[in-house]
Amino acid sequence: MRPVVSLRRLLPVVLGLLTPLAELSAAQPTPKSAVIAGADRLLTEFAHLIRGKRLALVSNHSGVLADGTHLADALYGLPDRPLRVLFGMDQDIRTNDYSAPHEGERTIDARTRLVKYNLYGDIHRPTREMFADAQVVIVDIQEVGARFYEHINILGFVMDAAAEYGLEVVVLDRPNPITGARVDGFVTDSAYRFRFGSYARVPVQHGMTMAELARLYNGEGMLQGGKPVTLHVVPMTGWTRTMWLDETGMPWRKPSPNLLTLNSLLAYVGTCLFEAVNVSEGRGSPAPFEMIGAPWLDHVRAASMLNAVGLAGVRFDTVTFTPVQQPFHSRPPELAGERLNGITLRVTDRNAFQPYRAGVALLWAVQSLHSDRLVWNDVVLDRLVATPRLKAMLQAGRTPKEIFAEWEDEVARFGAVRAKYLLY
Repeated sequence: MRPVVSLRRLLPVVLGLLTPLAELSAAQPTPKSAVIAGADRLLTEFAHLIRGKRLALVSNHSGVLADGTHLADALYGLPDRPLRVLFGMDQDIRTNDYSAPHEGERTIDARTRLVKYNLYGDIHRPTREMFADAQVVIVDIQEVGARFYEHINILGFVMDAAAEYGLEVVVLDRPNPITGARVDGFVTDSAYRFRFGSYARVPVQHGMTMAELARLYNGEGMLQGGKPVTLHVVPMTGWTRTMWLDETGMPWRKPSPNLLTLNSLLAYVGTCLFEAVNVSEGRGSPAPFEMIGAPWLDHVRAASMLNAVGLAGVRFDTVTFTPVQQPFHSRPPELAGERLNGITLRVTDRNAFQPYRAGVALLWAVQSLHSDRLVWNDVVLDRLVATPRLKAMLQAGRTPKEIFAEWEDEVARFGAVRAKYLLY
């Protein structure tokens, strides 16, 4: 009987570790609607957009057709080999395996033998020479719903370059994985535009798809050069604004190895702020971005403060964890190997949950309790926040509700403009 007793004693501990994931997973419905991505309509209904033209492709591991074929291979296989050049990120265009060596600025794709340029490195805006003799630039990337993730910013750089060089742009639409229903967070300050994490004046959680953002950039004169591009979009079918990715029938493909699940992606919209301070954002834990921690954090008091704020759809609980470097990590995560006092986000209603507000509130609690221990990386913070207001307000002792109110008017103004460019 001894082993049985031991297992019973261990069960609450195991369940405690799994609860952040289990609670949200239990609230997520099974797929109920088939969504067809823009990429799966390009070679049939929208073939006229590329017929007889030389092509460039901007994509990554998410640019896969419903039958599993990468779009690069499908385009390369067309008669006369119209695909001339590839643009991707650090990794091979077909993978996000961070354990593989990062590719240089210019590499050769192993399957098509085409040149592939890395838009994640020193150059985000392609040069005329990089486009080779292409006439049309196709963009097919699954974005994540947050302004500071590189995809929507690369979109702006590519569109601006294409406008200058007289190329057409075709954006193949995919779902916003965390729905297109919520808009929240600081809108990019003018002085922070045209950067890798903040190309245009949009809020942190923009509530748009790639094609809708492309229409916004073009229609509102948001491209850096001020010149519009000849833009075509291939919309999805079957998607509505309130749909989560797990309701679309489409497979989950991790945007990056640290975004293990849709749950971690949702939390990431807020807890990514902790990349700018000396606090773990949960990398190297079982649930990255769903927990934060530091060895000196008074997590009991912090959790109490956070729950008193009364944020919808979430509660904050204490946890302890030790970040461990995983095979896919290119370097040890923050505070690797240290036992951390942590706070975990337990999302109880994902439709009510406001992740950026949760991230700001978490940062407020840590700043309030440990201003003497908190170390800021202002370069990273600028990329994530795109305004000096957040840090200034936190250090001035402003409350979460006061900080949230700071962006309400600018988000409302953005929402009025955004409405003109929505497709669904």
